Amino acid sequence: MAHSLKPGVVTGQDYQTLVAAAKKGAYAFPAVNVVGTNSANAVLEAAAKAKSDVIIQLSNGGAQFFAGKGCPDAFSAKVLGAVSAAQHVHTMAEHYGVCVVLHTDHANMKLVPWIEALLSHGEDFYEKHGKPLYSSHMLDLSEETLDDNINECARLLERMAKIDMSIEIELGVTGGEEDGVGHDIEEGADNSKLYTQPEEVLQAYERLNSLGHFSVAASFGNVHGVYKPGNVKLRPDILKNSQELVKTTHGTNDNPLNLVFHGGSGSEKSKITEAVGYGVFKMNIDTDTQFAFAQAVGSYVEENPKAFKHQIDPDDGTPYKKAYDPRKVLRAGEESMIERLQEAFSDLGSAGKSIAS
Repeated sequence: MAHSLKPGVVTGQDYQTLVAAAKKGAYAFPAVNVVGTNSANAVLEAAAKAKSDVIIQLSNGGAQFFAGKGCPDAFSAKVLGAVSAAQHVHTMAEHYGVCVVLHTDHANMKLVPWIEALLSHGEDFYEKHGKPLYSSHMLDLSEETLDDNINECARLLERMAKIDMSIEIELGVTGGEEDGVGHDIEEGADNSKLYTQPEEVLQAYERLNSLGHFSVAASFGNVHGVYKPGNVKLRPDILKNSQELVKTTHGTNDNPLNLVFHGGSGSEKSKITEAVGYGVFKMNIDTDTQFAFAQAVGSYVEENPKAFKHQIDPDDGTPYKKAYDPRKVLRAGEESMIERLQEAFSDLGSAGKSIAS
């Protein structure tokens, strides 16, 4: 029997239903980083256009920008920006007719206080509304030892589970950087840490599975950003081997792990399809949508050069107010971002498969 969910932000059991539907249907959702209402609204519009459910996420820097760069306390801005963004999406998502997962992106050990502050806000929201502010938070503790990584994730998952939240963890290293969190990629260097070992995934499963719902960003050569071809090689077979090890060790069904693909921008489409077949339900995309937005803004400025130098044409007196209206240039960026996301929905197989009704 096909599941259906109410449109809007999904959390708790509804979030798990959404994940299960994607894995059963062999498709995944783009997880799109946003920095303000323009990019958040563009994601909602793109999802509605594609008739696909979607994941909206914020990095710590994106949350700070959402609060306004003039906010005097940087830590408070990261917290309040994330709260403000979540409230905006909670208000608007249902009106776009799709299911939306709300998520925070990479948080290393230094950013654990940010996550804990958001959990405090989430607990207050849960007490008032019966659901959490966010569907899930991510901890990227790949710089720590494996034991420290898993133990800290377990500690926070216990708290998250009490308000029906999920956690995303990172095992191994996703190359490149995502808003100040990450690892450099050097041409010709030993990039062995870019490949998670299935035994590490099994250890995480055995520690976390009884505590609550979780997903795993297991590294298989993926990187943040777009890099020169040949620096790293994607090996989705690592995901397959991790699933098989958990299945055979614990007698589970196929693809027991909920897997995440970081650094999706610029990836080979065949590798995306293969990864989704191994239980990936979420693929992060940021670099490509940033470029789409910026490229359209740049083109608009180039097409209206006088409007960005003069309020009134110095030769014939033509007023340019309608051309330099911020809504014009921002809408150009939104439309380009929406178009790029149609490609992502298609690549991931989620177009036309929203379970919102």
